Amino acid sequence: MSEQAAPVPRRIRSFVRREGRLTEGQERALKELWPVYGLEPGTEALDFPALFGREAPVVLEIGFGNGDSLAEQARLYPERNYLGIEVHRPGVGHLLMHIERLQLENLRLMSCDAAEVLRRQIADESLSGLQLYFPDPWPKKRHHKRRLVQPEWTQLLRRKLAPDGFVHLATDWAPYAEHMMAVFSAAEGFANTAGDGQFSDRGDRPRTKFEQRGLRKGHGVWDLMFRRCA
Repeated sequence: MSEQAAPVPRRIRSFVRREGRLTEGQERALKELWPVYGLEPGTEALDFPALFGREAPVVLEIGFGNGDSLAEQARLYPERNYLGIEVHRPGVGHLLMHIERLQLENLRLMSCDAAEVLRRQIADESLSGLQLYFPDPWPKKRHHKRRLVQPEWTQLLRRKLAPDGFVHLATDWAPYAEHMMAVFSAAEGFANTAGDGQFSDRGDRPRTKFEQRGLRKGHGVWDLMFRRCA
């Protein structure tokens, strides 16, 4: 009787892929612009100077939603290169339309599991910053394991950030804000730029439509800013 191979444990994902409905404009953008600005997942580290055609600090944003905020940052800070990852295809199509309208050459996109990209395709010490704005808070206790911000993840991120690289987090869910603060405050190699246990202002982060709608309803927003210090 032959021995059976041990099952490979399935990695817990921090997202659920919701396809949604594509507008005609988004569908056209995905067809015509994705081959120019989109990157496919793989196993080799991304060559940022080759991808962007220049040497410049690279900021990774995980979960850019409809891309309004990321497009605005790419427009305001042309001296930076941006890589955005989002699994929601209508959001990807929407951001591609922004790229075309604003003629942004400092922005590239991926549509896949960001944790896998960080693990396999981002070279160590190659990022100047990481942005994680309004991720799924997975509010139910049994789903907390799906939250992206976990102790193990902070140390993976630490390896990928250049010395003094930043991490900027934002959420409108108070329990998740407390969770992120606790995880990063305890993480080796990170320092809170606002002071121990203190939340930050939003810095150069443009407000999203989602955020503005929440603020009008009286929702709170919490920003956290940490830097790699070792």
